[in-house]
Amino acid sequence: NYMKRIEEEADKNYMKRIEANDPVAFFEMGLRRRDEGDIEGAFKYMTKAAELGDAGAHYVLSVMYHEGKGIEKDEKKEMHHLEEAAIAGNPDARYNL
Repeated sequence: NYMKRIEEEADKNYMKRIEANDPVAFFEMGLRRRDEGDIEGAFKYMTKAAELGDAGAHYVLSVMYHEGKGIEKDEKKEMHHLEEAAIAGNPDARYNL
Protein backbone atom coordinates (compact mmCIF):
# COMPACT_ATOMS: atom_id res chain seq x y z
CA ASN A 1 0.00 0.00 0.00
CA TYR A 2 2.81 2.40 0.93
CA MET A 3 4.73 1.58 -2.28
CA LYS A 4 1.59 2.09 -4.34
CA ARG A 5 1.18 5.60 -2.87
CA ILE A 6 4.83 6.36 -3.61
CA GLU A 7 4.40 5.23 -7.23
CA GLU A 8 1.21 7.27 -7.62
CA GLU A 9 2.98 10.35 -6.26
CA ALA A 10 5.89 9.76 -8.63
CA ASP A 11 3.47 9.45 -11.56
CA LYS A 12 1.88 12.78 -10.62
CA ASN A 13 5.29 14.42 -10.49
CA TYR A 14 6.31 12.91 -13.84
CA MET A 15 3.09 14.13 -15.44
CA LYS A 16 3.72 17.68 -14.18
CA ARG A 17 7.21 17.57 -15.63
CA ILE A 18 5.90 16.07 -18.88
CA GLU A 19 3.45 18.95 -19.19
CA ALA A 20 6.48 21.24 -18.95
CA ASN A 21 8.21 19.29 -21.79
CA ASP A 22 10.96 17.92 -19.55
CA PRO A 23 12.86 15.35 -21.68
CA VAL A 24 14.07 13.44 -18.62
CA ALA A 25 10.48 12.98 -17.44
CA PHE A 26 9.49 11.61 -20.86
CA PHE A 27 12.49 9.26 -20.73
CA GLU A 28 11.70 8.05 -17.22
CA MET A 29 8.04 7.50 -18.07
CA GLY A 30 9.12 5.60 -21.18
CA LEU A 31 11.27 3.30 -19.05
CA ARG A 32 8.37 2.72 -16.65
CA ARG A 33 6.03 1.86 -19.51
CA ARG A 34 8.60 -0.51 -21.00
CA ASP A 35 9.11 -2.22 -17.64
CA GLU A 36 5.32 -2.63 -17.36
CA GLY A 37 5.26 -4.28 -20.80
CA ASP A 38 3.58 -1.31 -22.52
CA ILE A 39 5.89 -1.14 -25.54
CA GLU A 40 3.61 1.21 -27.47
CA GLY A 41 3.53 3.66 -24.55
CA ALA A 42 7.28 3.32 -24.05
CA PHE A 43 7.87 4.08 -27.71
CA LYS A 44 5.66 7.18 -27.53
CA TYR A 45 7.44 8.60 -24.49
CA MET A 46 10.92 7.72 -25.77
CA THR A 47 10.20 9.33 -29.13
CA LYS A 48 9.16 12.58 -27.45
CA ALA A 49 12.20 12.51 -25.15
CA ALA A 50 14.47 11.96 -28.17
CA GLU A 51 12.79 14.84 -30.02
CA LEU A 52 13.64 16.99 -27.00
CA GLY A 53 17.29 15.88 -27.19
CA ASP A 54 17.55 13.15 -24.54
CA ALA A 55 20.57 10.96 -25.39
CA GLY A 56 19.31 8.02 -23.33
CA ALA A 57 16.03 8.02 -25.22
CA HIS A 58 17.87 7.97 -28.54
CA TYR A 59 19.83 4.97 -27.32
CA VAL A 60 16.73 3.10 -26.11
CA LEU A 61 15.00 3.80 -29.43
CA SER A 62 18.02 2.41 -31.29
CA VAL A 63 17.73 -0.79 -29.25
CA MET A 64 13.97 -0.96 -29.88
CA TYR A 65 14.48 -0.61 -33.64
CA HIS A 66 17.27 -3.20 -33.50
CA GLU A 67 15.23 -5.77 -31.57
CA GLY A 68 11.94 -5.12 -33.33
CA LYS A 69 9.91 -5.98 -30.22
CA GLY A 70 6.62 -4.10 -30.38
CA ILE A 71 7.82 -1.99 -33.30
CA GLU A 72 9.05 -2.91 -36.73
CA LYS A 73 12.78 -3.57 -37.08
CA ASP A 74 14.39 -0.71 -38.96
CA GLU A 75 18.15 -0.62 -39.40
CA LYS A 76 18.16 2.93 -40.80
CA LYS A 77 16.21 4.31 -37.80
CA GLU A 78 18.32 2.19 -35.44
CA MET A 79 21.51 3.78 -36.79
CA HIS A 80 20.01 7.28 -36.76
CA HIS A 81 19.14 7.03 -33.06
CA LEU A 82 22.42 5.30 -32.21
CA GLU A 83 24.38 8.10 -33.89
CA GLU A 84 22.27 10.81 -32.20
CA ALA A 85 22.86 9.16 -28.82
CA ALA A 86 26.60 8.91 -29.47
CA ILE A 87 26.84 12.54 -30.57
CA ALA A 88 25.02 13.55 -27.38
CA GLY A 89 27.58 11.63 -25.33
CA ASN A 90 25.82 8.36 -24.48
CA PRO A 91 28.67 5.92 -23.67
CA ASP A 92 26.73 2.78 -24.65
CA ALA A 93 25.94 4.29 -28.06
CA ARG A 94 29.57 5.28 -28.57
CA TYR A 95 30.68 1.76 -27.70
CA ASN A 96 28.13 0.19 -30.05
CA LEU A 97 29.10 2.34 -33.02
